[in-house]
Amino acid sequence: DVLPSPEGPVPSVSITEIRQYLRAQGIPFHDGYSCLHTPSLFTGGREDQPPPPPTASAPYTLFIDKTTGSFLCTATLAEGTWQDFQANVELRHRGVPCLSSEEPEEDLRRAREDARCIWDRALPLWELLDEDETNKTKAMFGISLVTDATLKCFGVRYLRTAKSLVFPWFSPRDATLKGLKLLRVEKKGDAIGYVEETLPRFDSYHNLFGLPLVGRRDTELVLTGWELDALALHQATGVASLALPRGATCLPPALLPYLEQFKRITLWLGEDLRSWEAAKLFARKLSLKRCSLVRPGDLQPRPLDALNQGLNLTKILRAALPASHKSIVSFRQLREEVFGELVNTEQVAGVRWARFPELNKLLKGHRRGELTVFTGPTGSGKTTFISEYALDLCMQGVCTLWGSFEINNVRLAKIMLTQFAAQRLEDQLELYDEWADRFEDLPLYFMTFHGQQNIKTVIDTMQHAVYMYDITHVVVDNLQFMMGHEHLSGDR
Repeated sequence: DVLPSPEGPVPSVSITEIRQYLRAQGIPFHDGYSCLHTPSLFTGGREDQPPPPPTASAPYTLFIDKTTGSFLCTATLAEGTWQDFQANVELRHRGVPCLSSEEPEEDLRRAREDARCIWDRALPLWELLDEDETNKTKAMFGISLVTDATLKCFGVRYLRTAKSLVFPWFSPRDATLKGLKLLRVEKKGDAIGYVEETLPRFDSYHNLFGLPLVGRRDTELVLTGWELDALALHQATGVASLALPRGATCLPPALLPYLEQFKRITLWLGEDLRSWEAAKLFARKLSLKRCSLVRPGDLQPRPLDALNQGLNLTKILRAALPASHKSIVSFRQLREEVFGELVNTEQVAGVRWARFPELNKLLKGHRRGELTVFTGPTGSGKTTFISEYALDLCMQGVCTLWGSFEINNVRLAKIMLTQFAAQRLEDQLELYDEWADRFEDLPLYFMTFHGQQNIKTVIDTMQHAVYMYDITHVVVDNLQFMMGHEHLSGDR
């Protein structure tokens, strides 16, 4: 994914400008947590009639993101940028019907057809050959205690040929199938790992698993990082529970409108410190004042483990910490966090590199909020090394943004793809698509700048990327090119 779009940087819009525009156009709105709520422009009557002007009595189904200005109408699923919204308002003034969301692109349509085929072949877990097969399958995924009623409620199925659980993504508008996530178990020695695959691909898969079960009057919600956690939580507590599409990796802003109705959101994302860091980041996006966080610990593992260990999940939820704390704290308030850091010294050190054991000895791991500078003479291999260093972290789920001012993105991506495949693809072009597909699923983004740049433009683009994609690792290659040569005589 390339940031920003090649036509130039994303034009930023401030919340003040958005409010002024809505007032000037006579569009009623009210302030939500992450979005402004307005009546929809898209819920007109017949196709050939322009929609009526919004009134205060119309349902407020259109949400405008306060940070980016992009909008989503939850009634019609029309979405677009702030510029698209303004264009639609202009069209309405001229009596032209608003452009609702078009048909999905070819790739998405194909993904939906594939998802439909898989869904039709998959079986509900309680309809397998016999009870023995059902029990073995449930044990394999660690969900022996999850009841058939819960699985039925969430619509979970099992695909025998791929030995995978199948989680559906239903459209919130008309309950049609939009996509799927497949989950299978992989054994590596004694350890058990899970492999996920989504249709459509990861960057277009924006499912809040469990959304169809949320009632309009629900005001409390628990956000989890995994579909099986949402099942366990809902079964044990009865509270509305949703799973994020990419776990603790990112919270896509496109999902924020669906979370506006909740007055209280508890984030219980996983059992490690990375999940805890992600929860703090997501709480800022969702508005700190309504968020609470479940701190990972031995007595507070992830929800599925808590269910399997017979812990009281309601009690754990009640003990969640408020996300917003005052500017001054006493040690008593920090006590739990300090203990957590002492217990998890390995995790506190950061995400360790899989390919560079020597680097782990020097730097311990990648920690957010730290700056590392690599220096060396021209041609000594800085870019080659740093692309592998960043790729190593990216493969472990660290969302990475590259700003390459020295070499262009095509060349950089070629270097990284070769490092990712660990072989010369020019000698085996028939393997290109297979490796490119896997590479595409990494949380990796590139800025489209090249050569000398205005620092403010670069910083704005980085901030936009952090909000949109929850970037936690930025690579700048290199500072000299970014600043231009005339700055070098001053204070670098």
